[in-house]
Amino acid sequence: MGSSILLGLLIIAVGSFCQSSCYVPINKIKQWSWESYWFVQGIFAWLVFPFLGALLSLSGTGGSFGDLLGLMNADPKSTWLTILFGALWGVGGLTFGLSMRYLGVALGQSIALGLCSGLGAILGPVLTGQAHTLTAAIWIGVLVTIVGIAIIGIAGAMKAAALPEEEKKKAVKDFNFGKGIVIAVLCGLMSACFNIGLNFGAGLHLPGTKPIFETLPATMLVTFGGFLTNAAYCLFQNSKNKTFGDYKQGSLWGNNLVFCCLAGLLWYSQFFGLSLGKGFLTDFPVLLTFSWCILMSLNVIFSNVWGIILKEWKGCSKKTITVLLCGLAVLIFSIFLPQLIG
Repeated sequence: MGSSILLGLLIIAVGSFCQSSCYVPINKIKQWSWESYWFVQGIFAWLVFPFLGALLSLSGTGGSFGDLLGLMNADPKSTWLTILFGALWGVGGLTFGLSMRYLGVALGQSIALGLCSGLGAILGPVLTGQAHTLTAAIWIGVLVTIVGIAIIGIAGAMKAAALPEEEKKKAVKDFNFGKGIVIAVLCGLMSACFNIGLNFGAGLHLPGTKPIFETLPATMLVTFGGFLTNAAYCLFQNSKNKTFGDYKQGSLWGNNLVFCCLAGLLWYSQFFGLSLGKGFLTDFPVLLTFSWCILMSLNVIFSNVWGIILKEWKGCSKKTITVLLCGLAVLIFSIFLPQLIG
């Protein structure tokens, strides 16, 4: 396997690790309701850092941000479809937080990202007329990825069935298995729209843009659409729950703004890393098409590592842990499988 492949996968892995770590700083946010901190971290994750990424894509092109906007205006169909699928992804984005809230990091991300991985990898090329890129190697890779995530989901179900209610509450304060499963499934279906949006916005970059930066403008549009959905929901919840007062607690802003910013940066790192990593995979079309599944697989792997660190699997039987480790092994194998057989 070439050095460029390994470098591309390593960059994607670093971004994925950062994303899977984004809930660590969120735990440091003080005395704000979920809707308040989700809205503020979203400003950084879905507006500020994607905008800076889009600016970075101008490097070496001689163009300005105005030129990039002009390119988007010249192709309004692709632009608005990218934003539209971003808005649909936004539903997955806000339910993603809720799935973590009710199921914990490991199980919530496993179910949501399993559906997101498979549907995103397949529907992106299909809906943009690129179905011919879906080779047998990619279909097999997607299937193995879903199997790996499903195995981890089984481990999560075993954990839920075996742990006493008191232990569940210690690991995940608002644990609710039934509600969490429904939300995680919806999250996975909607979250797949992110990659569909990236596919529609693939051409929205200036001539001469470096391959490692080409998807950053599309990422900005997708996250902008997602921000609109999330902002509307969070502000509605602020009104419903009478939590607008969170924003008036001046003594908390210093701490909470720092950790919201850090959480947003860590979250955005996955797509910044995906863009940079894909730039090293341009000579390997199978891996390029499969890159979405690679990112999702790595997200699940690292999220479960954090789940172990945060003691969400504490008290589980050896059988449950063995099933979990088998699922992680299958996911690691799935990352390299398409290139090995393609």
